[in-house]
Amino acid sequence: MRPHLIGHLDADCFYVSAERVRFPFLRGKPVGVLGNQGACVIAKSYEMKARGIATGEPIWDCQRKCPDGVYLKRDFRWYEVLSRAMLSLVRRFSPAVEYYSIDEFFFDANPGPGASPQAFAEALRNRVTEVVGVPVTVGIARSKTLAKLVSDTAKPFGALALTDPDAERALLARLPVSDITGIASRRAARLASLGIHTCLDFALADRKRVRKLLTVVGEILWWELNGTPAQRLCTDRPPHKALSRGGSLGGPTADPDRLLGWLARNTERLVEELEYHAVTAGRLQVFVMHWNAATGAHEIDLPQPTDRFDLLLDAAKHCFARSWVPGLGASRMHLIATRLRRPGFVQQGLFEAPDGRARAVAKLKREVNAKVGRFALRSGATLPLYDVYRDREQGYDVCDIRGKLCF
Repeated sequence: MRPHLIGHLDADCFYVSAERVRFPFLRGKPVGVLGNQGACVIAKSYEMKARGIATGEPIWDCQRKCPDGVYLKRDFRWYEVLSRAMLSLVRRFSPAVEYYSIDEFFFDANPGPGASPQAFAEALRNRVTEVVGVPVTVGIARSKTLAKLVSDTAKPFGALALTDPDAERALLARLPVSDITGIASRRAARLASLGIHTCLDFALADRKRVRKLLTVVGEILWWELNGTPAQRLCTDRPPHKALSRGGSLGGPTADPDRLLGWLARNTERLVEELEYHAVTAGRLQVFVMHWNAATGAHEIDLPQPTDRFDLLLDAAKHCFARSWVPGLGASRMHLIATRLRRPGFVQQGLFEAPDGRARAVAKLKREVNAKVGRFALRSGATLPLYDVYRDREQGYDVCDIRGKLCF
């Protein structure tokens, strides 16, 4: 009997490939996709990688190594369009699909009678590339962890179904243990102290010893590497325990008005997520990183769980005043909403003020922005960020792409 199989589809150089879909002249050229402020490369083509350029490398170093490279600012709104197109196609091939990230999907990979897993992998790879225009690699194996390892080794534009235990072991024997998703450098170092260096070493290690060293997370990976699925396909995203919005401020700033603008912008983005997931926040935290790496954070319990912009902005101002060092340039800011509650599970306060007007304003703002464009209506506090809103790429970030399990 054929074992139940899991597939993993991963786009090759997704951000670069997405740019090549709309700008075909980029094909074959060294291409780098830059972050919001254009300071570093967040994705690069294989041609640029061959020049020794690493992800996260500053643009000035990249231009020195690759002066003939084409450098583009990222556009997550466009990337999500193609991501959704890929998701739709994978769902035509499989009854169960996990939207893992913007360019990765896990799926039930059991072909119909008479069809081979290898033919299934090749058909899916070819169809996605043909319809969407993005080259992808597909790996199929007996568990999610194995499927991802198979697809990683089959890149680029590969399709490989690995279902034979002996072939699995041969693959695991040549891969370092750090190739396993969930085994970063610190865990790899702990495993090395026990003589566990390769993925096969990990799979052959004593299960109880692995659990003692890496807790239940390590034991799950142990089962997965041995071909026993221990991680289910998440076809629906689990409920959030926290929602967060924020990021880089585009350079250090100590301007109070500009900082208030960022606070209002991130609050509006946070409200979007609260409304989308139909939850209210019972606690709000503001985290600030200064230019010298000093950090500050403060949180507050809200009188009532809420998704109202005015109440959350007041709470954010309170927290920010206790997180920011006045006069010291801040470079990053994050707003984190926790103690999330669905409206039906929120007890109303005895003396809670009616919020009919605030609700009406929020509804109008939501409807106008849905029809005209994101941030068409926004808080006046964001006016000092005119340059940010003028920049089209600043209107969308990877964390604003909903439904995926991770970034």
